[in-house]
Amino acid sequence: MAARWVLLGLWAACITSPGGASLLNICMDAKHHKAKPGPEGELHGQCTPWKANACCTGNTSTEAHQDQSYLYRFNWNHCGVMPRKCKRHFIQDTCLYECSPNLGPWIVKTDSSWRRERILHVPLCKEDCEEWWEDCKDYVTCEENWHKGWNWATGTNHCPWGTMCRPFKQVFPRAADLCEKIWSDSYRYTTAPRGSGRCIQMWFDPAQGNPNVAVAKYYSWGGRAAADMAWKPVVGASSSLPAALLILLPPALLALI
Repeated sequence: MAARWVLLGLWAACITSPGGASLLNICMDAKHHKAKPGPEGELHGQCTPWKANACCTGNTSTEAHQDQSYLYRFNWNHCGVMPRKCKRHFIQDTCLYECSPNLGPWIVKTDSSWRRERILHVPLCKEDCEEWWEDCKDYVTCEENWHKGWNWATGTNHCPWGTMCRPFKQVFPRAADLCEKIWSDSYRYTTAPRGSGRCIQMWFDPAQGNPNVAVAKYYSWGGRAAADMAWKPVVGASSSLPAALLILLPPALLALI
């Protein structure tokens, strides 16, 4: 019984720790992000799920839907016109990146010329990643990592000389390859399903609340170590404890559970 009270005390300490709280409800220091999240009643299109609490402005959300916007002057149609069913995933990816205040546990410093912070290894829900790949597998591209390697001579991205446009399913043979490689490991493929509380959802119904709030809390309790853990269904009497907490407990204490 005493061991259980100790565990509960440790759990509470994790939940209320300043380090964990500092990772919640924040915006990254990047090119178009607001300094602090807040309501944005005029968010556009696919970015509207974040209007109750957003890191993006209405103008940013509108530009996120353009084929070649002022945000980054990135051309989705670098190997021909990107199909709508594919493009909607890149729009949603942009909305999540620009608008979400729930990416704190995965924000890291960077020395980029256009941003001071970025996201790294955000655990993306299985369905979000696999549907993205399924809807884009027949589109073509000439680059595996869309953060670098482009010819920017005209002010927008074009395929470098000597490269060939190939189907996504060749450049990214698996859904995990697409999600993890296309933006320099910004995302991490997981087997966690939507609604599990262990992965970030690109797509959600705002009428049901933002599920990513709870996901950010879960990972912030365990700090950076939790963000690197693979998701596994938790079973047994101790399943009410976050898996992240268990890695913080010494073996002697774990033996008392």
